[in-house]
Amino acid sequence: MQRAELVNCNGKKEQRMDMTGTIIGTGACAASHVMENDELAQFVDTSDAWITERTGIKRRHIAENETVSSLAVCAAKKALLDAKILADEIGLIIVSTMTPESIMPSTACLVQAEIGASNALCFDLNAACSGFVSAFVTARTYLESKIVRYALVIGSEVLSNVVDWQDRGSCILFGDGAGAVILEASKNDSWVPVLHADGRQSQALTLKSRHDANWLFEKEHPDLFKRDYFISMDGRAIFQFAVRKVPEVIDELLEKNNLKKEEIAYYLLHQANRRIVEAAAKRMDQPIEKFPMNLDEYGNTSSASIPILLDEMNQKKLLHDGDKIIIAGFGGGLTWGADVITWRKK
Repeated sequence: MQRAELVNCNGKKEQRMDMTGTIIGTGACAASHVMENDELAQFVDTSDAWITERTGIKRRHIAENETVSSLAVCAAKKALLDAKILADEIGLIIVSTMTPESIMPSTACLVQAEIGASNALCFDLNAACSGFVSAFVTARTYLESKIVRYALVIGSEVLSNVVDWQDRGSCILFGDGAGAVILEASKNDSWVPVLHADGRQSQALTLKSRHDANWLFEKEHPDLFKRDYFISMDGRAIFQFAVRKVPEVIDELLEKNNLKKEEIAYYLLHQANRRIVEAAAKRMDQPIEKFPMNLDEYGNTSSASIPILLDEMNQKKLLHDGDKIIIAGFGGGLTWGADVITWRKK
């Protein structure tokens, strides 16, 4: 399936405008405690120079009293203000998270209650660090099917709760935060997204559910229990996976939509590691300036990283009407995917 095109009277190809989801508001919220690399080095065998050189991260925001739902609510309220609509106009809420504070109710239902979105269908989605892309595409299908007019899509994570703070290979990477977008069903460029998964590589990046262990096992093996229920990552395998699959999925996306790299204003990649973003830009032969990063401030916030970055660019007025933006995520599962956004000036 490829994007629909029209040819005008001058023989020039034009993108057909179909009913789809257009972003009309963004919002973001970071956890309150800012942990600099030097603070981390006080209890982990590392240093600011070591972390910065290998990841590009200078600091991360760590939750103290915040939860996944409270961060999501904060981001949602900011997105509502930016969109200039009321919460009860929202017809759909999707929260992408792999660190919810409850299995049920869903985080989306908790957000609904707090913001007063009484008319919204709510559910959570988990595709790890590529989750926001999957949630965004899912919301778009609801809008294109005319099921709802407005959708709220949130990526929210409190990764500090699932990080092994004695493992310097992983604990230096992650931070806590949330990002949100509000989509409106409207006429806009209609794009074909690309989403993939490969469960055969699932053990490269894992986070075992605490609900998997019975209470007797936890009581008899408390130390083993604690070690088993943190993020476990094969860093080399994930790096190789990301630098290979991100350019591939973007090329696939461009081909499906008859787009050229030069037509893309920005590539917003999941903010996992500066070296991954730089390697992707090099493989795609595109200027690094088209790959914005905020890793130095937030670290890796999993499914929150893309909407946080998108909101930052929106608030700085770096996005212009008609800009074509690619969002691309990759993470546990293994999962990866990409979509095109045509930015519209509000």
